[in-house]
Amino acid sequence: MQLEPLIEVRHLNKTVVVHQGLLNILMDVNFSIFPKEKIAILGTSGSGKTTLLSILAGLDHQYDGSVKLFNKELKSLTEDERAKLRRELVGFVFQSFLLVPELSALENICLPLMICKQCDPENISRAKLLLERVGLSSRANYYPATLSGGEQQRIALARAFVTQPKVLFLDEPTGSLDVDNGKRIIELLFELNVELGTTIVIVTHDMELSIQCDRILKFKSGQLLETNV
Repeated sequence: MQLEPLIEVRHLNKTVVVHQGLLNILMDVNFSIFPKEKIAILGTSGSGKTTLLSILAGLDHQYDGSVKLFNKELKSLTEDERAKLRRELVGFVFQSFLLVPELSALENICLPLMICKQCDPENISRAKLLLERVGLSSRANYYPATLSGGEQQRIALARAFVTQPKVLFLDEPTGSLDVDNGKRIIELLFELNVELGTTIVIVTHDMELSIQCDRILKFKSGQLLETNV
């Protein structure tokens, strides 16, 4: 029996107004992503990758075409419904990390649990285990301002993992990491994919990471050029 797509994109177009007129960011993009897949999104800067990721996660709904997530047409949902979908089923790692300065490393990881009112001992133990798995258990009580960029990125990754999302969107997850920590994060990503059946969608310039994925979606100037490794 063929699986239903977890993400289905049909005739997606995204245009914004700039000084010179209209700028086409995404043009007639079509693809599907299935449960448990590992997908890499590649392309030069300005090719529409990050915009696409925001649309897939329901963070940007100003576009033309159809984008379905868990068989729900995202544009037809209210903002509250999209937020509920993200809170319950989606993880997102932003390129800028977006850690809360007033919270410690462990508190930042636990933040999604607080929002979902799931700060029970079992989930807090999971947060501590994730802190250990990204190699930062000794930094549990450190605040973002005292952490390096690479350490902040690893905290952001652990935060995204803590709710055990069904789909995880990542924008350059190894961009601020050295080789050793980059490999550690790649291993953790793929362990999560296997352990929890999490679908992984990654915007990256990291070829070592992309070739380990099941498929590559390659973009140029807003157009999808290739859909296979």
